[in-house]
Amino acid sequence: MIWVIIPTYNEEQALPHTLLSVFQQSGHYHVIVVDGGSTDSTPEILKQDLRITWLTAPKGRASQMNAGARYTTQQEASADDWLMFLHADTRLPFDAFRRLQQLASDSACQAGGFRHRFSGEDWRLRMISWLDNLRCTHSHIIYGDQALFVRQGLFAQLGGFPNQPVLEDVAFGEKLLTHTIPHLLSLTVVTDSRKFIKMGVWRSFLRVLMIILHVEFGLPTFSSAFFQDVR
Repeated sequence: MIWVIIPTYNEEQALPHTLLSVFQQSGHYHVIVVDGGSTDSTPEILKQDLRITWLTAPKGRASQMNAGARYTTQQEASADDWLMFLHADTRLPFDAFRRLQQLASDSACQAGGFRHRFSGEDWRLRMISWLDNLRCTHSHIIYGDQALFVRQGLFAQLGGFPNQPVLEDVAFGEKLLTHTIPHLLSLTVVTDSRKFIKMGVWRSFLRVLMIILHVEFGLPTFSSAFFQDVR
């Protein structure tokens, strides 16, 4: 079983495309969307589709994703089931679930993610994606927008995502490395570039660079204000 956990907050523009990329997959899966108090039409989108289990949790990706993972425990998910944490603005490749099903019987594979790129043709965003993929190949830390997947049992053993406002994916990735080396699939997920363009491409590039320096060399990142919530 693949449990797809999607945290949302005012994602009316991107969410329908993300859900479509999930529902085009084949295999045995369950979609859990955990909303952090959206004030746009995100709740209406969720109400319209009975294939979605809709939960709420305090705003914050760590809080929302952990809530989704707790739901799988309540549903008696197997320790070998996959938990996939998918950002609401990131679309899966067509064969994503088929590839995960192929890995399901390989006990050596405990976690992983996908290669990444932004939508559109802006060369600067392509450069950011190239750096992200290069960084991931070297550090083995899966970012949130790479559709991290991890065995339910291992996720529970690690205590879930640290409850922090930013870089919860990096913090969890560092814990994950103490138990396994995540598998980077050759398939590519596509993140909507709208927020990054609105934020400013060069500011986005600087943010990625600072995260890489933090991961690779332990340098401090900017304050949480630098990671402002852009919609």
